[in-house]
Amino acid sequence: MASFSFSMIITFSFFLVVAFVVASAQLSPNFYASSCPSALSIIQDAVSMAVSSEPRMGASLLRLHFHDCFVNASCSLFLFGCDGSVLLDDTERFTGEKTARPNVNSIRGFDVVDNIKARLEGQCPGIVSCADILAVAARDSVVALGGPTWTVQLGRRDSTTASLRAANSDIPPSLSDLSFLISAFSKKGFSAKEMVALSGTHSIGRARCVLYGIRIYNEKNIDPTFAASLKQDCPHAGGEDNLASLDATGDVFDNNYFKNLVSMKGLLHSDQQLFNNGSTDSQVNAYSLDSAAFFADLADAMVKMGNLSPLTGTDGQVRTNCRKVNAS
Repeated sequence: MASFSFSMIITFSFFLVVAFVVASAQLSPNFYASSCPSALSIIQDAVSMAVSSEPRMGASLLRLHFHDCFVNASCSLFLFGCDGSVLLDDTERFTGEKTARPNVNSIRGFDVVDNIKARLEGQCPGIVSCADILAVAARDSVVALGGPTWTVQLGRRDSTTASLRAANSDIPPSLSDLSFLISAFSKKGFSAKEMVALSGTHSIGRARCVLYGIRIYNEKNIDPTFAASLKQDCPHAGGEDNLASLDATGDVFDNNYFKNLVSMKGLLHSDQQLFNNGSTDSQVNAYSLDSAAFFADLADAMVKMGNLSPLTGTDGQVRTNCRKVNAS
């Protein structure tokens, strides 16, 4: 019985690999060249306006893409990642991912996605998927804040379901230790080096006091002056929703995140775990000294993340409203 179970696991893993390779092969940067040639410029314009109005929105849109791709919403035998499931509201049929522990009172940017989708539907009805909007908006957000660019593969389709359970289990929490981070990313096919590069997206954005308070009051591997400065807006009691920048230049995409870690000024527990006398110290130090290397590795890792088991071909659908499944 044990050998049968093991063979079933191997067979299932093989099918997952095949599904990943086939789906990824169907993506193309020119997917909308004929069907909606203005798609990329529409998304870029909307992201540029949103980030110009509120720089923090760039980090929010980037995070939506990450939280979309890292969660596997089940569909028949296979699991799919970058499928727009994070955008779905709750229904009688399923509870969506917006209220999962890593997302509740945290992920944002849905109105920006709605605006982009409305403009695309006006130009090219039923053509551009919500999953592709997230992938392109993430890239354009990073570029708008001074970071690297990369070629976004296109042709993803949208899921018709979402998974609260998967969102709770697949997204690494802010209290993760290094071993957990390495394991969580490895399960998605990423090396420790790629995990460090992707963690560098914390170059932009904010975190709530409820997420970093434990670190600044209880941990020893933190610069004391840095901790004291954060306590002003994150007292022992109250202020749970007060925000602090994830690095010293929270609205500029650069390598200061890694410089902060080397100086023991990581905001979150999971951030400082990357530079804490562990196996990733050397990579963090390298990125702190070479922003070009960080940018290049991040661009490659973002392309790889965008290829995490997307729905393609006739699987799924292209939602007309990113918040709900199309009517049958």
